[in-house]
Amino acid sequence: MAADSEEGDYFVREIEKNDGFSLKVKQCYLGDVGCVVWDAAIVLAKYLETKQFYDPPSGVNVWAGRTVVELGAGTGVVGLMAATLGADVTVTDLEDLQTLLRLNIQENQALIKSGSVTAKVLKWGEDVSDFRPPPHYVLMADCIYYEQSIVPLVESLKLLSGPETCIICCYEQRTEGVNPKVEKQFFELLQRNFNCEEIPSEKQDPEFSSPDIHILHIRRKA
Repeated sequence: MAADSEEGDYFVREIEKNDGFSLKVKQCYLGDVGCVVWDAAIVLAKYLETKQFYDPPSGVNVWAGRTVVELGAGTGVVGLMAATLGADVTVTDLEDLQTLLRLNIQENQALIKSGSVTAKVLKWGEDVSDFRPPPHYVLMADCIYYEQSIVPLVESLKLLSGPETCIICCYEQRTEGVNPKVEKQFFELLQRNFNCEEIPSEKQDPEFSSPDIHILHIRRKA
């Protein structure tokens, strides 16, 4: 699934794409949750490559020329995958993750032929005028784990999304501690303004999927 190699403060995780090339994603040895590639991020990245979105032999490429914003991007792996498939991507996270995001953009620039990727700071719940007009897609992997961030996260989703925006959310269902409560709060709040559709496993990457990891398509209520 991934090969690791050391380099100072970072170790590199390789995520193989369907075209045989690999994204090389640096992670930090020391640091907070944003510094490593979570399983949900890999499941989501590989989902973006499934045939319903991307199938060059039959001329399908949903990502070509589409605008994408990734929230809580961490290492940037999901946004980087979208950019290699032709999307114009902005990966966002807090200030202290910008260095890692920029490093990973630099590391994978050669794989980005027709798309683009830039890193920006976005603190959930704050102004999103830098991200207007609303993107075609908002991507988020494993962003639902921290009670204090639920209200600002949903606020950001409301501010970012227009009537055409599809939010693709991937999260690992965790049963320990405060996690079930946080998930419940998130979905209760979300469903006031959005409709959620769970994606069945047969529409996900056959190798990179798991019963504990859920993918949802989320759209604003009309």
